[in-house]
Amino acid sequence: MGSSVEFACLLLVVSTLGKMVSGGCSGKCCRSRDLSCLTTDWRMDRVYGTCYCDKGCVRTKDCCFDYFTECPAQDCVVGDWSFWSGCAKPCQPSTRVRVRHIEQQPSHSGEPCPSVEQRSGCREYRDHQGAHCGQESGPAFITSKEFAKGRPKHDNYGNPLDPGFCVEFTLASRTPHCTVENRPHTHWMRYITEGFKVCVACEPPAMRNNSSSCQGDGQESDKEAVLHWQAVGNHQCSGTWKKIQKTQQCNCPPQHSFVFI
Repeated sequence: MGSSVEFACLLLVVSTLGKMVSGGCSGKCCRSRDLSCLTTDWRMDRVYGTCYCDKGCVRTKDCCFDYFTECPAQDCVVGDWSFWSGCAKPCQPSTRVRVRHIEQQPSHSGEPCPSVEQRSGCREYRDHQGAHCGQESGPAFITSKEFAKGRPKHDNYGNPLDPGFCVEFTLASRTPHCTVENRPHTHWMRYITEGFKVCVACEPPAMRNNSSSCQGDGQESDKEAVLHWQAVGNHQCSGTWKKIQKTQQCNCPPQHSFVFI
């Protein structure tokens, strides 16, 4: 008991003197393991000599006596995501973005900051003047099923929108660019695999009101027709597929579920 009291008093004296001679970890804290992050002072194991002020000293048990008071870990703190921006280009496949801001930088080996920007493929159905984009024939533009979560379910008057339908396809081909990209908003493209069945939902606003169809959904094609698709967010990711059937709901696994856009 006496020894513990004496050591506690000794630490208090050393701590006071340390402030005067710049001992201990004051102003010397380092991230991760850094063998150059050292000084000469009392260690946590009551040994006087070389001690460290880096994150690794906790594991090796050679921290300076004041490590936990001088070097408290502070994790990065980020704010909430902003709303999604509009698409970069109207009336054609492009990308949208949302951001969040760093409110506190990490320090003393705290958790690093996560990504502060997200991008996603998108397509606008009105031009900058608010007019509807003209309908056109061409490949089916598709993106991840996650994109549909942000789509409106009711019109401006609160009436429920048409829930749409689903089209099943067998993937016949794809370009190698679908797996080369490593940006967060293109990860879903890795699951576009030849020979697999995929489900693609046709919903408003991608659904054409006058025909209850989506561009490239293959409703007017027979099952042997080879149809073309293109991934939104990476114009080099494209390929072909064959229609299997039209259904009321999509029942494919999440990684093989997409939406027309």
